[in-house]
Amino acid sequence: MKTPRLLSLDVMRGLTVALMILVNNAGDGAVSYAQLRHSAWNGCTLTDVVFPTFLFIVGASIELAFSGRLERGAARGTILLQVFKRSLLIAAVGLALNLLSDRSFAELRYCGVLQRIAVCYLLAGIVFLYGRIRGCVAAIVATLAGYWFLMLHVRVPGAGLPGVDVGVLDRFGNLASWLDRAAIPVDHLYHHGTYDPEGLLSTIPAVATTCFGTLAAGWLRRPGPAWRKAAALFGAGVLLIAAGLLWSHSFPLNKRLWTSSFVLLNAGIGMAVLAGLYWPIDGTVSAPAAKRRLIAPWLAFGMNALTAYVFSEVLAVVLEAIPVGGGENLQEWLFQLLPEWLGPPPFVSMIYSVLFVGVCFLPVIELYRRRIFLKL
Repeated sequence: MKTPRLLSLDVMRGLTVALMILVNNAGDGAVSYAQLRHSAWNGCTLTDVVFPTFLFIVGASIELAFSGRLERGAARGTILLQVFKRSLLIAAVGLALNLLSDRSFAELRYCGVLQRIAVCYLLAGIVFLYGRIRGCVAAIVATLAGYWFLMLHVRVPGAGLPGVDVGVLDRFGNLASWLDRAAIPVDHLYHHGTYDPEGLLSTIPAVATTCFGTLAAGWLRRPGPAWRKAAALFGAGVLLIAAGLLWSHSFPLNKRLWTSSFVLLNAGIGMAVLAGLYWPIDGTVSAPAAKRRLIAPWLAFGMNALTAYVFSEVLAVVLEAIPVGGGENLQEWLFQLLPEWLGPPPFVSMIYSVLFVGVCFLPVIELYRRRIFLKL
């Protein structure tokens, strides 16, 4: 029997991808609203929530897809082989996008958003295939506690002990940044800096973010009234948000280092949002055709999420690569076309972002209408 599709998860994925495109493509990043930019270091803005929410959705998709196949008799080895192949393809697309942006193998950034998604999909997939829900719980506890211990209780070569010789989560003197510098040549790091926001050690707690998604989807697949499952998931989300905020007093929220408190906060947000979408979309059967028309834009984004993201990244690179004279590129020229009377600079910058999302919507809505869903 085929596992029923959670339209609420597709909608959540669509909302997340649309927001990811919006925050990645400001008209002028220097004047954008603070919530439409990543935190400078510690803290958590709306923009910081986007990527962990997407990983949470990846985890939920793992549970739904793998459980259905296992229940139909598929061998774990067969599924695992496909997971390996898909992870390699996702990572390859990520590297190709980096190459398109960096335009040089000598300065090619090795890490990136799609590369982290590939690694988390692979590792969380292995955990779920061989450990199921209990394995995911154990992985969450082990990764979050282990990362906390490593980041706060291990002496950093050349810097010292966090909280004693250097500050807690010092930009340079933290273990995750040190490992990135030690393992990756500076020419291949993010902006040729001192760390990578999708670096090596910080991927460990990102796997926990993905596993939280498997737990949420596993709960929604359980038998029982939809309203009760949604209420319990929302309550669990609130508790995780509170736990994350409480932990942040000693282990600060930090997206760039993907701290354990950051994981709990965003897992809670993911659960609360999924619960809020699940009840009205999947929990009731009234007027299904009308509901589909209402959520169609988000289904279009959500069911071709990778296509939408790749298209947005390629479009952004192309706009920035085309000179138009006067030291400006095409992206800057297009932004200057927006009249100042629309509002203050941050609002005008956001208008450009919304228009950019609208352009990215055109190919995915056409694919959705034709029932074409491109997947790796």
